[in-house]
Order: sequence, then structure tokens, then C-alpha cells
Amino acid sequence: MSTANRPGAGSMLAEPPRAPSAGRILVHLGLFVLGAVVGAAGGLVQAGLFPGGLLLALAGAAGLFIGGARATGGRGGAVAPAAGWMIAVVLLTASRPEGDFLFAAGAGSYLFLLGGMAVAVMCATLGPGRQPGGLAARLGK
Repeated sequence: MSTANRPGAGSMLAEPPRAPSAGRILVHLGLFVLGAVVGAAGGLVQAGLFPGGLLLALAGAAGLFIGGARATGGRGGAVAPAAGWMIAVVLLTASRPEGDFLFAAGAGSYLFLLGGMAVAVMCATLGPGRQPGGLAARLGK
């Protein structure tokens, strides 16, 4: 029996959109907050221990992005912590009225900012996409 003849079977695009569950929203919100924490911690580590700290901060961010994608089973699990990371890092780069700032204007800070953005994009695009439920079958069999 082909998948086209079963009731309710079809492409994900042909189905009406479903509202996300409360658990899924909480998981993505938690990943967002965790991304902000990793971004702030990475900002401190990369400046303190320059060559190794930069690699450690980027590896921690990549681990969170890929782990979020694998845990949720979709690319949204990588996008949520990446958004939290990005907001935290951008807010930490802004100087305050007193003239204080967290990031120095050095190569390490720019590598952390641009490298983290590149890692976020790679993890979000290479992460697993959501697959429709049902039996795995090829068309025409």
C-alpha cells in the first residue's frame, strides 16, 4: 500500500500548521537562556586566555548549538541558543556611559564575535531538519 493511499498521509507542506507544545517552547526558551550564558562566559574566557580561551569559547558555543539541534531533533534547537548567544555578545560589546566595556578592540574579540556567528550559522544549517512521522517508504513501492 503506498503512502498516498493512506488517510492522513501526505507531505508536511500539505498539512495545516500545528501549534508548538508547551514543553517544546520551554526547551527552546531554556536553550535561549543557556546560549546567553555561554556567550557571556565565552566573552570572559576568550579575553583571559587568548589563544586557548578563544578556541574553548568557540568550542563551547558549537557544542551547545549542535547539542540543542540534536536534543530537539530540529534546526530550531540550534537557532534558539544561537540567538541568545548573539544577543548577549552584542550587548556586551556596547560601551556604557561611564566608558566601561567588556570586549577590547583586539583581534581576539573580533575573532570571537565573527567566529561565533559563523559557528552558529554552520550549526543551524547543518543540523538535522524535522522529519514527518510515519513509515519510511519510497514512492512507487
